[in-house]
Amino acid sequence: MHREQLLHLLQRHQAPFIEEAGFRRRALDFVRRHPDCFNCDLLPAHVTGSAWVLSPDRERALMLLHGKHNRWFQPGGHADGQADILQVALREVHEETGLAREHIRLVAEDVFDLDIHTIPASPEFPQHDHIDVRFLVEIDDRLEIPGSHESHAVLWVPLQHVSRYNNNRSCWRMVEKSRRLRTAEHVDDPVPAHRVPGPGTRPGY
Repeated sequence: MHREQLLHLLQRHQAPFIEEAGFRRRALDFVRRHPDCFNCDLLPAHVTGSAWVLSPDRERALMLLHGKHNRWFQPGGHADGQADILQVALREVHEETGLAREHIRLVAEDVFDLDIHTIPASPEFPQHDHIDVRFLVEIDDRLEIPGSHESHAVLWVPLQHVSRYNNNRSCWRMVEKSRRLRTAEHVDDPVPAHRVPGPGTRPGY
């Protein structure tokens, strides 16, 4: 994916929330002005890729306890100069869950969500922004998830409980989009998909 392809994805992305529409305008302007937008050394911002991972029944989201920040997030990370941000997102899912790529199903090539958030200063980098381009991914929640050294824990979290782990507005936005998606899919398919029994969260490993 060349930078022009990312611009095309951003242009066609329908942002249903007012703050996301603002992020979209800012992202388009930034990517147009910076050919090296995928370089993690670019400051004061750079493009990152992540994935919102849902179970097949759309009832659960996969959350990881980030090893560096000690907070719960969706899989994602730096592009490291790779211009295909979709492949960056899929790579991060593979690396952070420890699952083989054949178990990771891309639901759509369109952008699922777009967020711009500030990363606090660290010994390595000053404070800067991540322009995070997010894609929707599906993983069978019956699979054992090995995890990786990058995460302290991995959990399948029911959508209604996601805010207990991450109550940021961007996470709420993806949960709301997931609920709308689930409703739309159930309208199209009146026979509910298989649901894994048992209430509450289940450890991935």
